[in-house]
Amino acid sequence: MPPGPGEVLDLIRRGKAVTRGDIAEVTGLSRMTVAQRLDALLAADVVREGRADRHTGGRMPKRLEFNVDHSRVVAVSIDTRHAKVAITDLAGRILREEKCRTLVAHGPETVLNTIGETVAALLRREHLDASKVSGLGISLPSPVDPSTRRPSQPPIMPGWDAYPVAEHLQEILPTTVLVENDANAMALGEQVTGYPDCRALVLVKVSTGIGTGIVIDGSLYRGIDGGAGDIGHVRLGDRLEAECQCGGHGCLAAVASGRAVAKALTALGVPATSGQDVRLLLKRGQPEAVRLTHEAGRVLGTVVATVVCLVNPGVLIIGGDLASSALISGIRETLYPLSLPRATRHLDIRLGSLGEDAAIVGMTHAVVDQVFSPEAIDTRLAE
Repeated sequence: MPPGPGEVLDLIRRGKAVTRGDIAEVTGLSRMTVAQRLDALLAADVVREGRADRHTGGRMPKRLEFNVDHSRVVAVSIDTRHAKVAITDLAGRILREEKCRTLVAHGPETVLNTIGETVAALLRREHLDASKVSGLGISLPSPVDPSTRRPSQPPIMPGWDAYPVAEHLQEILPTTVLVENDANAMALGEQVTGYPDCRALVLVKVSTGIGTGIVIDGSLYRGIDGGAGDIGHVRLGDRLEAECQCGGHGCLAAVASGRAVAKALTALGVPATSGQDVRLLLKRGQPEAVRLTHEAGRVLGTVVATVVCLVNPGVLIIGGDLASSALISGIRETLYPLSLPRATRHLDIRLGSLGEDAAIVGMTHAVVDQVFSPEAIDTRLAE
């Protein structure tokens, strides 16, 4: 079957075809069929046509581009103690955002109702009708079952297991709603923004908990039921005295997370209750915070070494509240000696470039990839 309008849009979105001639060359479609496909996409306002930035003689071709202002996306990033709500364009550029204080320990209904109120307020401020919202993406500090899109046995979110997050939010904003693990969302955001050609990227988020997002060939790897990358609950045989929030002992998160570092700092007379507190102390250069974060990095590196040997990523991104030079230097000290040289010879380890916006950008792209997929576009135009 010849490529439909949806596949043509996909080529334009991904920069694989930016003129009518490109589309004909890539797809093998006739000029007339290309024109028909583009007429449908232009009429739907999902493609814009302007002057090309390259010229090979003759008439100047017109450049085709995905219309990132066709509609908006609402993206939400929930952490253990707060949430960030943003309105973005279809490229992931944040147009307006707001933070709200929410504690995941208060349960899903309380948190999601607060999110809903914040979303409604932002839409009013932007004078944006709900019909102009293509979708809502929300990231959670929890494993998410890919088949149900519901939280799956979250160790630090009591009352959230299997809760219908998407259905709850659709009652507030009737649109497509996607739910994703926070480390996955951050990994996707960093990948599409800074490393679109990287075939394997791993992001380690170190905040109140510890999680890993894995992007392979541009797609998230979630595992069978969303448990891929949940390294925070790998047991450390020499740290079994450390009690974890999940109820177990010896978990990596009980030793090297923001919560663990905060607990150690408090014991030394430096008050801290969370990874956010540690982040502020690191920014001030507080010596004990720097020392303990470096030590956390060393412990983290012993586990991440296995991830690196298994996945063989080109890029290892460190994100979250504890992301810092102290943490990275600690990771390097143990990761390289414990990893196969072949697994690390092309490895680039660096701090995330998007900071707190990584999950927002990632969720926007997840929503756009689904709502503007070839299948979705063809179905919409057929209607």
